[in-house]
Amino acid sequence: MIKILGFILTIGGAIALVLGILSVFGSLDAGMSPWALIILGVIFFFAGIGLLKRKSDTDET
Repeated sequence: MIKILGFILTIGGAIALVLGILSVFGSLDAGMSPWALIILGVIFFFAGIGLLKRKSDTDET
């Protein structure tokens, strides 16, 4: 379960990061502040990577 959450956070963070970078350079209008997207993207991306690196593959709590 933790691996799935880590994967979702990583993918979501990468998408937000790409949208934020494209919004900063003016080729895309995301509908919200591009800096907010970049900050949230970085946080979610590194949180997901951290979960994927440090948790084992078992479903035990």
